[in-house]
Amino acid sequence: MLLTLATTLLLAQLPARAAERGNADEAMAMAKKAIAYLKAHGKEKAFAEINDPRGQFTDRDLYVVVYDLNGKNLAHGQNPRMIGKDLIDIRDGDGKYYMRERLEIAKTKGKGWQDYKFLDPLTKKIEPKSMYIEKVDDLIIGCGIYKPQ
Repeated sequence: MLLTLATTLLLAQLPARAAERGNADEAMAMAKKAIAYLKAHGKEKAFAEINDPRGQFTDRDLYVVVYDLNGKNLAHGQNPRMIGKDLIDIRDGDGKYYMRERLEIAKTKGKGWQDYKFLDPLTKKIEPKSMYIEKVDDLIIGCGIYKPQ
């Protein structure tokens, strides 16, 4: 009886935890929504909206980021301390130069998914992450999903 109750309580929490997280389709849709907003309203207004943690480009663990083609962060929906920083030499927890890889994907393919590790705003731990990125003129716009272990 006790085991059944414990199992039921655990299973009841699973959908709630999944609902806390965005999925790949939602991340791609949010990046594309940010691109459309940028094209409609210009960089200044788009960056301000992306930087607002209560704005339309932040949802649960999903948030939009914008970089120039040299790896400088121009907008960040989760961490305003990243804005203006040159991130070309930043590495993830495994030592991967993920910004260099991100720039390569954007410049050679125009868009795609990238895997790396980053601080999850929900767990406050370094977690596996996949980010959808798309090159738009001289910018890279992305939104990613966390995949806690």
